[in-house]
Amino acid sequence: MKIIQATFGVFHHFELARELNRRGHLERIYSTFPWKRLEREGVPHDKVETFPWLHTPQLLLSRKNLLPQALRRTLSYRVATTYDTWIARRMPPCDALIALSGAGLKAGKLLQSRGGVFLCDRGSTHHAYQSNILREEYRIWNVPYPSYDPRVEPREIEIYEQADAIVVPSQVCRDSFLQQGVAPDHVHVIPYGVRLDRFHPDGAPSTGPDAPFEVLFVGGVSLRKGIPYLLKAFAALPHPNKRLRVIGSLDPNFAPLLATLPQENVEFLGSLPQPQLVAYMSRSHVMVLPSIEEGLALVQGQALACGCPIIASTATGSEDLFTDGVEGFIVPIRSVQAITDRLQCFVDDPTLRDRMSAAALKRVKSFAGWSEYGDRWEALLHQLTQTKKR
Repeated sequence: MKIIQATFGVFHHFELARELNRRGHLERIYSTFPWKRLEREGVPHDKVETFPWLHTPQLLLSRKNLLPQALRRTLSYRVATTYDTWIARRMPPCDALIALSGAGLKAGKLLQSRGGVFLCDRGSTHHAYQSNILREEYRIWNVPYPSYDPRVEPREIEIYEQADAIVVPSQVCRDSFLQQGVAPDHVHVIPYGVRLDRFHPDGAPSTGPDAPFEVLFVGGVSLRKGIPYLLKAFAALPHPNKRLRVIGSLDPNFAPLLATLPQENVEFLGSLPQPQLVAYMSRSHVMVLPSIEEGLALVQGQALACGCPIIASTATGSEDLFTDGVEGFIVPIRSVQAITDRLQCFVDDPTLRDRMSAAALKRVKSFAGWSEYGDRWEALLHQLTQTKKR
């Protein structure tokens, strides 16, 4: 099989590209990042082509808050459609195109006209479901919803309908598609893996009666990630020596609300490179991920590989990764009390962290790094391409 991939930036696509290349299937992977950023991903240069001329400047200007909101949403749509056209014009003969949601429509249709297979790789819930739940969350906190180009959602839905298959990373994602009326046999679940060569235990939390209770969050600092519930739950935890470290970039739209939330004993560290994440994950008592909407947070597998138990909401894809009460706890979305109660469990039982840490390390061995992810993709691609040829 000859497979082409298309992604915005990196995401999990370069993990898949390495697996497909190792199996001899990767024809090309397209990205909107420059090669200087991509060379660390371990995919041969001759297999990578880049179209960074719109997306990379957009990201840099957005991070510096130099793009007006109206221009930002229009530019995002233009990035997707221009990139799609660029792929269609240069796509070599292949058996299948795996395009991150939004990255392929014109290219997918073209390949189908040639007898190939078009797969939509959606890393989050169905776009309409995602939009509805996030709008609801913004209303709850009385924060203006950051609108997007009205052409985005119809194009997304057209992609879902056009694709020969949709691949999502968790059952919670698949359920969102079924709720929107997508046929069950059209949506496939392939959970992400973890780089076991990069993520492994590196130390442990301090122990003893005077040791601090260390809580960790890794992800975007935003409403989508459930930060208000985490801060309120941490503030409600009655512990004389506690600390919450928040690692991730701040959503500018969330900054005014964040300033009103409790932040005592909370450290905001910004974005950090992966080697530093390993140390923080290994030396924290627990990582909390209270997302409102998500696909399958990669940091969960990374934390488990470092022996760090997790408290995660049902929206994170946690149920596809670990068992409630064994390697961590799974809680409802928007529940401050549930998060506080689970944090208290770790405080009340100092041995709980050790038991869950051992269970996490045992569980993560079954992930087999990203190789199982590659195996499942390979099997699906064989199935779909063979069916197409009949």
